[in-house]
Amino acid sequence: MSRTLQDVSPIIIAHRGASGYRPEHTLAAYELAILSADYIEPDLVSTKDGVLIARHENEISETTDVASHAEFAHLQTTKIIDGETKTGWFTEDFTLRELKTLRAKERIPQLRFQNTVYDGLLEIPTLQEIIDLVKVKSSEINREIGIYPEIKHPTYFQSIGLALEAPLLATLTANGYQGANAPIFIQSFEVSNLQDLSTKTDLPLVQLLNDSGKPYDFVVSGCESTYADLVTASGLEEIAKYAKAIGIHKNLLVPRDSNGRLRRRGAACRQTSPTSLVTDAHAAGLLVHVWTFRNEDYFLPLDFQGNPQGEYELFFNLGVDGVFSDYPDTAFAATKF
Repeated sequence: MSRTLQDVSPIIIAHRGASGYRPEHTLAAYELAILSADYIEPDLVSTKDGVLIARHENEISETTDVASHAEFAHLQTTKIIDGETKTGWFTEDFTLRELKTLRAKERIPQLRFQNTVYDGLLEIPTLQEIIDLVKVKSSEINREIGIYPEIKHPTYFQSIGLALEAPLLATLTANGYQGANAPIFIQSFEVSNLQDLSTKTDLPLVQLLNDSGKPYDFVVSGCESTYADLVTASGLEEIAKYAKAIGIHKNLLVPRDSNGRLRRRGAACRQTSPTSLVTDAHAAGLLVHVWTFRNEDYFLPLDFQGNPQGEYELFFNLGVDGVFSDYPDTAFAATKF
């Protein structure tokens, strides 16, 4: 395993909890993840009454049973979120009390049918409930578990008067999260909200970077820069002025070809062809956390079908500082190779 920036083992970030085994963003998924992860990751959106809750998207028809609740049929609507037209039910149209009557369901049942046995059993958790769980479990296992919240659709939520940043900081402060070494990372795909947060907190911030497109706040402001510009050496130096880490799409480090196979180089094309992103980011003083690792062949490159541990080993050998995984137990096992 190559050296990480801080010369420690890479961290395991449970992506939406242990979402390979339980419906994502539920206390059951987080509790299971804590057995093997260093951090658990809640995606945060807002309720109508300004409470932060964990959902991957503010449109919740794919992850809850809202469509079967006749009392909420009138709330189905169409909205434009980050430039995309979406029809369904949105968290910002429900109070927390109303959302607590819903139950979570497996988002991708065609791939994770085994998780459907939990459909209808689990509530949507609040950020405070997640923090409470982390504190209890950290005490029980005598190991500090961190949280890694993502601020979802920040420009959109700001536009409707439900900005997520202030209530997030208030909740974290009330729960004792403070200082640059606190067990937390705050992440966003947008830039301006992280830059603003860096003036209000010294908690670690993470700039998320996709393998295509641009941050939505750049779209709104007319900025021509893209994610590709942000991963250049100069772009990374700018990110380092406000963030401690970057959270990158796997393809930015080890690209795939059009057939889903990792790009190769060297004699008889036996070696993978990683980019210089880890080296460049470390040179700028940034940690590199990579997303998202999953066990199913549907998500794996052709090179590692049936061998998810091999994919982890490839990335760990490149010196990444952490991985987001739906299967944190598999990720943890791979750190021991």
